[in-house]
Amino acid sequence: MTLKSKIFVAGHTGLIGSVILKNLQISHYKNIITRSHLELELIDKNAVENFFRTNSIDFVFLCAGKVGGIVGNKTEPASYLHENLLIQANIFEAANKYKVKNLIFYGSSCTYPKICKQPMKEEYWLTGAIEETSMGYAAAKIAGIIGCKSYNTQYNTNRFICVVPNSVYGPNDNFDLENSHVFSALIRKIDTAKKENTDTLTLWGSGIPRREFIFSEDVASASIFLMKNAKKLENSHYNLGIGVDYSIKELAKAISKLVDYKGSIKWDIEKPDGTMQKLLDSSKLLALGWEPKYSLEDGLQKTYNWYKENYV
Repeated sequence: MTLKSKIFVAGHTGLIGSVILKNLQISHYKNIITRSHLELELIDKNAVENFFRTNSIDFVFLCAGKVGGIVGNKTEPASYLHENLLIQANIFEAANKYKVKNLIFYGSSCTYPKICKQPMKEEYWLTGAIEETSMGYAAAKIAGIIGCKSYNTQYNTNRFICVVPNSVYGPNDNFDLENSHVFSALIRKIDTAKKENTDTLTLWGSGIPRREFIFSEDVASASIFLMKNAKKLENSHYNLGIGVDYSIKELAKAISKLVDYKGSIKWDIEKPDGTMQKLLDSSKLLALGWEPKYSLEDGLQKTYNWYKENYV
């Protein structure tokens, strides 16, 4: 991937896509292509094929897709399945047909078994039942991971790269309480409680589940690293994490300290917890020479700063 390569960032306004776009621009890549949802409907096969046919794309960062938290996944599983399957299938087929040099697809740690040995190695994938609350979304991501491997196998190429990041957070995240992930949801809830001088805040679940959070800047740097080192990669997905997990209670405490919320937090154990622990073993990716740079404290501060500037 050179500075003159034609690079398509699909989903360039989202959590991962926006920081990839920013980093490519900072590094002086000259031919970055983006399209808004209104300009290019990715679930439309003909529109996607025409876009690839007329633009001679060299590299693709496939960051687009329908994502959400527990509430969204429980209430709209068919939508999460359908839209993500169509986006993946359309872009994979067009990228293969029009000889894109490399494409990065983002899987999800929710595709690993609900009950799984920790930390989760790549070989543990599909060795057990997945979490039911995210089954529609996870099924689409499983299809995408298999899709990368299948295209590479059938067409004897290393064109399709698959990375599985753990819980991603950062600027441009979705802070809508109905559709956000736990990290951004907690920031909004605790910050709102602080502003409204709420004495007690009740949060979903027990607070016991543990999650590995990775800052979007680290996901972007790993993505660009993988794109540049595509020839060294196996036809397999690569886990992407920082190697440390935190309980939801620990995260809530860290956010409360950051926003200076002094009220008490209670936990509604009637609400679902989801998978109890999701910690990835990212040693395969780390062995290639990439490493994360952001601690939870650093990433949380940057995310909160962005939230204050854009949501408050």
